[in-house]
Amino acid sequence: MTTTTAPTPVATLPASSSRLLYAAGFVSNFDRFCIAPMLVLIGARLGAPLPTVVLAASGYYLAYGLMQPVWGAASDRWGRVRVMRVSLTGAALAALASALAPDAPVLIGTRALAGAFFAASIAASLTYVGDTVPAAVRQRPLSELMTAFALGTAVATAVAGALAHYLTWRLVFALPGVLAAYLAVALRRLPEPERAPSGSLLAPFRVVLSSAWQWYVMAVAMLEGAVLLGFLTYLAPALEAHGVPTALAGAVAALYGVGSMAAAQAVKRLVGRWSPVRLITAGGVQTAAAYTLAGYRQSTGALVVVALLLGGGWSFLHSTVQSWATALSPTARATGVAMFGVALYTGSATAGILAAPAAQAHAYRPLFWLAALLTVPLTTAAALGRARHQRTSTAGERPGGAPAPTDAS
Repeated sequence: MTTTTAPTPVATLPASSSRLLYAAGFVSNFDRFCIAPMLVLIGARLGAPLPTVVLAASGYYLAYGLMQPVWGAASDRWGRVRVMRVSLTGAALAALASALAPDAPVLIGTRALAGAFFAASIAASLTYVGDTVPAAVRQRPLSELMTAFALGTAVATAVAGALAHYLTWRLVFALPGVLAAYLAVALRRLPEPERAPSGSLLAPFRVVLSSAWQWYVMAVAMLEGAVLLGFLTYLAPALEAHGVPTALAGAVAALYGVGSMAAAQAVKRLVGRWSPVRLITAGGVQTAAAYTLAGYRQSTGALVVVALLLGGGWSFLHSTVQSWATALSPTARATGVAMFGVALYTGSATAGILAAPAAQAHAYRPLFWLAALLTVPLTTAAALGRARHQRTSTAGERPGGAPAPTDAS
């Protein structure tokens, strides 16, 4: 009988590999966040009403979330690098097609395709780190990846509107298309990490969904997506409701990426000195403080602080939970990370939809205070669960007392 084992990380990530992974994550996040500042302008240029143009963003996010497990299973079966190269090739074509879209229906379709293809990059990058870096130091390169992701978010939010206004919105879509095409070729230099055979296409899902801890972390991720992503959407609209110009509101919201990048550097230094529980708690405190302040005041100065704190909360809390997710199903790591992503984006979308009536009524104070309140169970569940998982893993037990699967990482 053939025995499958988890891939064994053997070294820290080489600088050349890191740069390629950072670039893939940056391009993916840039493409995902670039459309929001351009919706009104695109509608005017294409002669389409705003609700129609919004479908280009909604279709992208939906396709992005739904394709996470598809790419995860493909990555477990055919390899991380191969999947990234195939997906980036498709993403390049879809992004360039978006830049050439003659009308709103074509733009909606091409943006959905772009979301479906770009969905592979971030999860595959995270999984690659999980395959190649030992668990004891894994959060350091994960924090560096988070910095690249945050940079993509910040640059997209801050730059897309300016490029669209002064040049053309088509250039904003063309840029990630060209970069994705380059990376699809450049990634051939990235070595394929060793991984366990996955068996049938559905085998990774059976491994992942049979883990009680996987379900627990997915539940945490869903609440995390609601708090850290869903309510975040309303920072710029809250400023605009108080008469702040759209460009300035977008720039303030972009400081979330700046805060995330700065905090990621701090997290990188603290890994090994602070326990995961302490990192989670620090992130939760920053997030709760941010939303509490946002509830009290929606002035420009207050929301500058809020955006920076929320970026810090993301880097401290999310990167720690993300690192935990990479260790739960070592023989189906890509699928496990992908299912984590599905839960995260489902929580984000759900919170965004449910909060929309309050935002439309400009009831931002109770909306942000609700986010602060939800941060308490999020932080508690993440911290207690992480501590319990560490104890049961050390003792060789699952939550129910059964032997825990060996995580070679």
